[in-house]
Amino acid sequence: MMDLFYQGGPLFMSILTFLLLGVLWTAWKGGPLKELGLLALAIGILGQLIGIYDAFSVFETTEISSALLAGGLKVSLTTTLYGLLIYILSLVLRAAQTWRTA
Repeated sequence: MMDLFYQGGPLFMSILTFLLLGVLWTAWKGGPLKELGLLALAIGILGQLIGIYDAFSVFETTEISSALLAGGLKVSLTTTLYGLLIYILSLVLRAAQTWRTA
């Protein structure tokens, strides 16, 4: 699990983890649950785009194999997947709150 954390980059994965904690706190106390989940998704996509940009900067200067390119793209998806999972969790928790109050 920690390997995925470091693969995604400690900066963006830390931000996303704080947003996950914020989603859980907001689900418990009330607040902008869906918006925090959407922010996590946006930050995950931003992390992926920055990772791909850095990878392509390196690829411009050196010759690479297709396996190395595929591995780099796979690693860059880590933050997006984490952000998407947080967003889905926020939607599920919001739906549970809505059904509970109805």
